[in-house]
Amino acid sequence: MTTENTAPATSAGHADQGLDRRVLMVAGVVVLGAIMSILDMTIVGVAQNTFQSQWHATPATVAWTMTGYTLALAAVIPVTGWAADRFGTKRLYIASVTMFVIGSALCASAGGITELIIYRVIQGLGGGMLMPLGMMILTRAAGPERIGRVMAVLGIPMLLGPIAGPILGGWLIESYSWHWIFLINLPIGVIAVIYASLVLDKDETSRSESFDVVGFLLLSPGLALFLFGISSIPESQQEHGTMFTPRVLITAVVGALLIIAFVFWALRAKLALLDLRLFKNRNMTVAMITFTCFAIAFFGSMLLYSQYFIGVRGESTLMAGLLLAPQGLGAMVTMPVAGALTDKMGPGKFVMTGLVLIVIGQVAFTIVGVDTSYWLICGALFVQGLGMGMTMMPTMSAAIRTLEPHSISRGSTLTNIVQQIAASIGTAVFSVIFTNQLKDAGTGAAAFMANSSPAARQGVLAEKFHGDVAAYHGFLDQYLPSAAHAFGHTFVVASVLVAVCLIPAFFLPRTQDADTGAAERAVMVH
Repeated sequence: MTTENTAPATSAGHADQGLDRRVLMVAGVVVLGAIMSILDMTIVGVAQNTFQSQWHATPATVAWTMTGYTLALAAVIPVTGWAADRFGTKRLYIASVTMFVIGSALCASAGGITELIIYRVIQGLGGGMLMPLGMMILTRAAGPERIGRVMAVLGIPMLLGPIAGPILGGWLIESYSWHWIFLINLPIGVIAVIYASLVLDKDETSRSESFDVVGFLLLSPGLALFLFGISSIPESQQEHGTMFTPRVLITAVVGALLIIAFVFWALRAKLALLDLRLFKNRNMTVAMITFTCFAIAFFGSMLLYSQYFIGVRGESTLMAGLLLAPQGLGAMVTMPVAGALTDKMGPGKFVMTGLVLIVIGQVAFTIVGVDTSYWLICGALFVQGLGMGMTMMPTMSAAIRTLEPHSISRGSTLTNIVQQIAASIGTAVFSVIFTNQLKDAGTGAAAFMANSSPAARQGVLAEKFHGDVAAYHGFLDQYLPSAAHAFGHTFVVASVLVAVCLIPAFFLPRTQDADTGAAERAVMVH
């Protein structure tokens, strides 16, 4: 008997209980790994200018420190479900954390930009499995009746990562050096490996399952190429004035064709790398549609907040991160409550309420200007956070909780792939929309936002205006309002996209019976 079949059964009958000490200990292991993986997706963004200065590299070259990491994640995530069944979640988790730590140490020792890019790929190969593995480990430990609560625990680093990354990265670079954005992973990783070896149960694996070589050769490069093409859209838009460049079209189209070929293969293969038949589960399909729409709007619009604080308000990266803290606080207020009540009442009511709160919070940003009150802005971010805590993880738990126990590993992998694709699409879409809004505002506004950091502003003052403060402030008075309006118009699109999520969310289960009945029947069968 495998771990997949026994874990949910051990938790049966505990639907009304909270998370016990054992589950909380397992959650601690998972959260440590998730924190490292998610923070490193955002923290390196703060260091882009530092890398350019350090090695006299172009922005396009330095951007590969982020792109390489993301592509490595995309390539390795599809393998996670098979590898977890084949080698066991404990062994695979420890191996992934170890590779991530080794990659972090190599990144800190990099002597050039090419070395750093290569080491970031190694880091991404380890980090890519941490989130889907964490979902598998937690759902198996808690059982289907408590998935909402354990997903709420896992959601904390997912929601706080985009906020804490810039804060931590800015502080480490300003106070120490760029090396510490990687070195900080070493003690956390060592603790995570020791903790996992002591807390996680011994693996019971299924060695009879064969590896889908054809599926791997189609899906992993397909995802990497597609995400590379999509993530290249903003740069192509800025450099060439269009997103229809060979770099975007060729890679994205080839990647999409490989993914389509995988879909046809997976629907016919007996043991495909991803089990697309899971979409026959109505709740899984509805939850994934809702989550895809939400992730595009959420992850896409997240990049706008810090740009507004830095570009329009002239704040430092560290201060921009601190100003985003109310969003994280709001999520921390509602996430545990929503997780617990989702297990009892189903996710439908909470997700729809959360989406409405997010729309209300985003509407405030459609009217931002150069001197909008920080009280209003922080209040709007707090309301958004309340909504996010009621939306993201209940939606993901709705996708997982009705699956049969032996399908949890494949379902977790599938949700993480959807998240990666949706986040990349959202980032590209909103980057293009914002760039076009800046163009409509005038070339001066676009040029200003390209030099929007405090350090860059000082350079513009010294080089373009030769230290003439009055002329520089006249320049700011002319183009700051246009830049602010560009943000406001872009947030109109974000608000509409979040509102659209209400349509699929309407079909999510609104009762516990509708949500968990299938899972309980699956446990009885096994």
